[in-house]
Amino acid sequence: MDFFTVDSIKTSDGKDYENNIYDKGHLAPAADFNCTKEMLFSTFTFLNCCLQDQYLNRGTWRLLEVHERELAKTSTVKVKIVLVFDKKSIKLPTGATVPSGFYKYITVNGKTTKYFFKNEKPLSSDFKLYIVK
Repeated sequence: MDFFTVDSIKTSDGKDYENNIYDKGHLAPAADFNCTKEMLFSTFTFLNCCLQDQYLNRGTWRLLEVHERELAKTSTVKVKIVLVFDKKSIKLPTGATVPSGFYKYITVNGKTTKYFFKNEKPLSSDFKLYIVK
């Protein structure tokens, strides 16, 4: 499926992802909403993606998403993602701003684990190393 924009809200768009190291990183993973075509389609809005380092998106971040789906087989899982925009955030020639990092909060049975990922190639694929207190 192709990503789509929403006319009334300014987001990144396809041009922002051309010829650079950034993936269209789903915030709510498409795989989590693959129940119906309509649910899957709803994840392909640019409102649900961000400029995410390709190695982070395809590596450690993806492995954490797999872990979340495993947890969801036996428990209720809530996920919150906070994008970090600061002085280190890069502004692309297209005008889009690249987040410098991401906080991900995963709550299972009332217990929350907080992760932080810089928006760069991870040093490890072990997502547990990115847990913060």
